[in-house]
Amino acid sequence: MNIMQIGVPAETIAGETRVAVTAETARKLTAQGHTVRVQSGAGMAASLTDAAYQAAGAEITDAAGAFGCDIVLKVRAPSDSEAALMNSGSVLIGMLNPFDGAGLQRVASAGLTGFALEAAPRTTRAQSMDVLSSQANIAGYKAIMIAADKYQRFFPMLMTAAGTVKAARVVILGVGVAGLQAIATAKRLGAVIEASDVRPSVKEQVESLGGKFIEVPYETQEEKDAAEGVGGYARPMPQSWLDRQKVEVAKRVAAADVVISTALIPGRAAPTLITEDMVKSMKPGSVIVDIAAGKGPDGVGGNCPLSEADKTVIKHNVTIVGETNLAGLVAADASSLYARNVLDFLKLIVGKEGTLNIDLEDDIVAACLMSKDGQVTRK
Repeated sequence: MNIMQIGVPAETIAGETRVAVTAETARKLTAQGHTVRVQSGAGMAASLTDAAYQAAGAEITDAAGAFGCDIVLKVRAPSDSEAALMNSGSVLIGMLNPFDGAGLQRVASAGLTGFALEAAPRTTRAQSMDVLSSQANIAGYKAIMIAADKYQRFFPMLMTAAGTVKAARVVILGVGVAGLQAIATAKRLGAVIEASDVRPSVKEQVESLGGKFIEVPYETQEEKDAAEGVGGYARPMPQSWLDRQKVEVAKRVAAADVVISTALIPGRAAPTLITEDMVKSMKPGSVIVDIAAGKGPDGVGGNCPLSEADKTVIKHNVTIVGETNLAGLVAADASSLYARNVLDFLKLIVGKEGTLNIDLEDDIVAACLMSKDGQVTRK
C-alpha cells in the first residue's frame, strides 16, 4: 500500500482557533496507513493537545514538516511564507476563498493543486463535505449566545416573587443554516422569535422551530408565482414585494430586543438589512449581532452599515457585535465538524490503495479544484 504524507500546520491568521484535523480524524487517517504530521501546538486553541494527536498515531513536527507533506490540510488559505514551505506538486485542501483571486494565484504560483471546500456543490452527495453549512450552523448558535451575554435582561419569561419578567423578542434576518440554528437556540433560551427571509418558502422551517415568520401578503400573481418557485427552488421575489417586506421588517426591528442578521452572498457585498434609521428606532440596550460584519460594500459594515469588523460598538444606545469568525469562538466543535468535512473530501481524491486520484469527472472534485499545474483553474 502506498502511504500518503498528510500535514496539518497551525493556523497563523489572527483569531483563527480552528484546526483542520482532530485526534478523531487523525486516528482514521493513520488506520488507513497514511502518515499524519501535525505541527506542534496546532490544535491547542481547539482543546487538542500534542499528546492527543500522538495517541491517535500522528507525528508531531514543526511548520516545515507539516507544510512539506504530499497533502496539506488547512482551515484558511496559506500566506506567502506558508506557501513557500510547500512542495510544488503537493495538494492543499482548505477554505481557500474561491473569490480571492490574489490568494488563488499565490496557491497556483507555488505549483500546488488547491481545493477550496467552500466551492462544493449544494447537492445531497456533497452534504458531508459542506463546510459552509457546518460552520454556519455553529455561527448561528454562537450569535445567540453572544447576544444573550450582551443583552442586559433575561431571554425567558420569568415569574418571580418580585414580579414577572417579559421574554426577550428576537428577530432573525435570513433563514439559511445560521438563521435556523439561531432560531432553535433562541427558542431553547425561552425567547419569542420572529424571522424574515426573501424566500417565503422557508415559512414552514421557521414555524417548525418555534418561530413566527414575518409574512408579507402577495398583491399580484407574479409575486405569488415567484414565492412558489420552480422545481423546488425559490425564485427571486419582485421588487414590489421586497419593498413591502422592508417595511414589515423595520416594524419588527423597532420592537425587538435582539436582532441577528445572517445574510451573506459568496463573492458579493452583504446586503443592507438594518439601516441606521432602523438602529435609531430600536430600544436602548437592544443588541444586534451582524454575522456579515466586514463584508458590506468596500468591506465596510455588513448587514448593518454601523457594524465594525471584529469589534463590539454602541451606536444610538444599541450594542452592535461585529465578530467575523463566530465558528472560531466554538473552536473544539467547529474543528470537529470541519475535520470530518475534510476527511470525507479526502475519500474522493485518495483511492483505497492509498494513492492520489484526482478524478475531474467527479462533480465535487471538479467544483472544488482551484489550481493545478501552476494555473488558476477556477472558472
